[in-house]
Amino acid sequence: MPTTDPPPAVRLDRVTALRGERTVLDGLDATFAAGQVTALTGPNGSGKSTLLDVVAGVLRPTAGRITGLPSDGVAHVSQSVPPTTLPLTVRATVAMGRWRHRAWWRPLGRDDRAVVDAQLERMAIADLADRPLDELSGGQRQRTLVALGLAQRARVLLVDEPTAGVDADSAALVVAALAAEAADGVVVVHAAHDPAAIAAADAVVTLPVP
Repeated sequence: MPTTDPPPAVRLDRVTALRGERTVLDGLDATFAAGQVTALTGPNGSGKSTLLDVVAGVLRPTAGRITGLPSDGVAHVSQSVPPTTLPLTVRATVAMGRWRHRAWWRPLGRDDRAVVDAQLERMAIADLADRPLDELSGGQRQRTLVALGLAQRARVLLVDEPTAGVDADSAALVVAALAAEAADGVVVVHAAHDPAAIAAADAVVTLPVP
């Protein structure tokens, strides 16, 4: 959970963004309020992932502005983990969420380890902590990625398709965790196709194909 006051609403004002030479977001206005879960919907190619990347600072918009972002950054959970030649366990993956609080090469302190353990329990993956990430099922892997985002304890949490291709139990755990973060004052935004995840959101922003 965040340890500082939540930010005001995150607002996008006339934001335009490209993927290569293709305009994906075209003059978009949107507001994501603290204390609620906002679901991004729309057909494939409408720019849901692009919008999350823009808010996270992964992709720079070509026009428009974004206000209300916290100075210490946001938590951004993509649909995949960057490839690595090292064996990456579930615990090590979730522990990456603490890197924002210390240099990555420094060992985690007691408080950091407690945060990691709490998110492993929260996502029901504590018994998988020492398993390699590439041996997990789709639902287990998705819960691990969400736990990574939760471990950052950021004031803005962005999650790309957190319930895509997972079983009902995994989807319910993820939806509940996102709702709990919002109840604690976090700005929570997730891209979704899953009707149940959309229905559970407090607000819905539907993106058209530009």
